[in-house]
Amino acid sequence: MNGDNSNQKQEDDIDYHLYPYSYDENENDEIQTSVEFDNIETKAPDDIASAKNKPEENSSFESPAKRETINDTTNDETVNTTPETSNDKTITEPKKEAMAGYNEPRREPPVIKKKSRKWQYIGIVAVLLFIIGATFAVIYGSFNGDIYSSNNKVAVIYVQGTLITSSIPGGLGYVSSEEVSDNIRKALRDEDVKAIVLRVNSGGGSSTAGEEIYSEVKKASDSGVPVIISMGDVAASAAYHLSSPADLIVANPSTMTGSIGTIWTFQNLSGYYENEGIDYYIVKSGEFKDMGGAWRGLSDDEKEYANKVVAEVFGNFVRDVAEGREMSVSEVKSLADGRIYTGREAKELGLVDEFGNLYDAIDMAAEMGEIEGEPTIVYMNKPSLSSLLFGSEAEATVSAEEFLRYYEESPYGQII
Repeated sequence: MNGDNSNQKQEDDIDYHLYPYSYDENENDEIQTSVEFDNIETKAPDDIASAKNKPEENSSFESPAKRETINDTTNDETVNTTPETSNDKTITEPKKEAMAGYNEPRREPPVIKKKSRKWQYIGIVAVLLFIIGATFAVIYGSFNGDIYSSNNKVAVIYVQGTLITSSIPGGLGYVSSEEVSDNIRKALRDEDVKAIVLRVNSGGGSSTAGEEIYSEVKKASDSGVPVIISMGDVAASAAYHLSSPADLIVANPSTMTGSIGTIWTFQNLSGYYENEGIDYYIVKSGEFKDMGGAWRGLSDDEKEYANKVVAEVFGNFVRDVAEGREMSVSEVKSLADGRIYTGREAKELGLVDEFGNLYDAIDMAAEMGEIEGEPTIVYMNKPSLSSLLFGSEAEATVSAEEFLRYYEESPYGQII
């Protein structure tokens, strides 16, 4: 009985070892088995039973987890097999052939696509280019296109528009005495400036503004730097006042100049207010406190006082012109009835020295400044590309109107 069981057990063991290899007894193919390290052994079906009794000596039947690939060369052809395990059992050769084309997908971390920053970089580059261009425009305008310094400069300062004392942007129909005076001083601080040219195109304005610029022109001339006046269409009243102390006055034959005199204007709208039913009740601390108010005319005492003020301002004007033009006060008074003179008449009367345009005046200034060769012209306050880039004329006009209201709507009128 034990013998029978022994035989049965032996047959079961043989079947057990045959199972993983799917051995077909009708075929005479060799069985390829795993080897430990690099040893390759070929087992016939008859050797399987004996291998059962010698597990230590037969390295071909190690645990499935330790099996390695066996390379068997037959008829000059290499056969590569790779052991694969599933539930601790060796995969059979047919199953391996079926899975030969299957590749287990690799698990890779998800690829996070970065957001493109191309347009941000383009925007930054555009801003930098704009800043560089604007800076270059300012430098270019400041040096009048000549970036390299020169020690033979002629500074040109524009006096265009109605003269006022307020500090407002130039080129808007008004010219500030503060701006012109500041530019004259800047030119004097530059040791390379050998002469100054004032391009005057103004019908006058505030007597005070004319006096302020007159003072700066006289200081510049007294310092040894020649000051030349180039008159454009008109240089009259306060504009002629500031021109008189210059070393040389250049005008065109048709330039309108002169108008040496002073005027103070008052409005009397009392008749209009009466017709409209508008009444004013004035409380004042002194008799002359509401002098010039449009709601009434001037009293006799106020008229007398107004004449005195105008005479005083006119006297200052005449004395300044006489000193600047090296004429006597009586000579100037004989010409100072307020009339306009053409450039040709003014030259005959001694109010103008030479005929010529702006560039003739610059050449004369270079000669008086002892500049040899071509001078470098520096325009101190000429409208340039930088003013177009960084300022709006429409916005500046509104600001100027608000700034000038005190001057044009003053209850005391305008002394010009």
